[in-house]
Amino acid sequence: MKYLVIKCGGSVLDNLPRSFFEDVVKMQQCKEWTPIIVHGGGPLITSLLKSLNVETKFVNGLRVTDHQVLDVVEMVLSGSVNKQVVRNIVEVGGNAIGVSGVDGGLLQAKPTRDAKTLGFVGEVVEVNQSIIEGIINQGYIPVISPVGIDFSGQRYNINGDIAASAIANALGANLCFISDIPGILIEKNGQKMKLDKVSKSIIEEMISNQTIYGGMIPKVTAAIDGLVHNIPEVGIINGFDKDSLIDFVNGKNIGTKIILEEIA
Repeated sequence: MKYLVIKCGGSVLDNLPRSFFEDVVKMQQCKEWTPIIVHGGGPLITSLLKSLNVETKFVNGLRVTDHQVLDVVEMVLSGSVNKQVVRNIVEVGGNAIGVSGVDGGLLQAKPTRDAKTLGFVGEVVEVNQSIIEGIINQGYIPVISPVGIDFSGQRYNINGDIAASAIANALGANLCFISDIPGILIEKNGQKMKLDKVSKSIIEEMISNQTIYGGMIPKVTAAIDGLVHNIPEVGIINGFDKDSLIDFVNGKNIGTKIILEEIA
């Protein structure tokens, strides 16, 4: 059985078409690939914080998280967004179970190295994969919200891209980031052009010259980290294109494939 971890960012989730969820269910029913969804919920968190008059700050695409922000993050991610994704799957005839990284210690976390700046933002130290496998073995699609926990019971806000990469690494799964653009775009002769394939060194160069910036930074760094830790394949695809997920697992030239290094 081959696993595919599908990361859906909060910015695309609200608008993903029914066909995307149909593809996820189709993939599970074909039994060759097993889908696992990891989701974000950034825009909804930001709008709720705004309505509560709580300021939001980002550092390198990661949200600075204090106790008050953490409560809102958990409420949005593990509550409304997680259940929305489960409902979307049920609506197209699928079966899904939504869990958070806190449940059963699914995502064991520790503070990031920048904890002084970022607050309760975590990185994953261990994935309790038996929970994911248990959900799959019962015939359900796991839908995971990226809130982690440590041994003392402290919760952590974990960037969804980083959580997805850690889960894919633990399961030996391929990893696919769902976007509303066809992949990583660069400007050439005044026109935007999609990169079919991009290597670690080129990504690092694109971050330093700010071709890649903001929320795309955690995405590509999580992709590279995953490849370093033996994730077989990482891609960024447009979830709004019909059959894009199916085409991706069937090896078609779709989106941007991220690789460690080009072979000369």
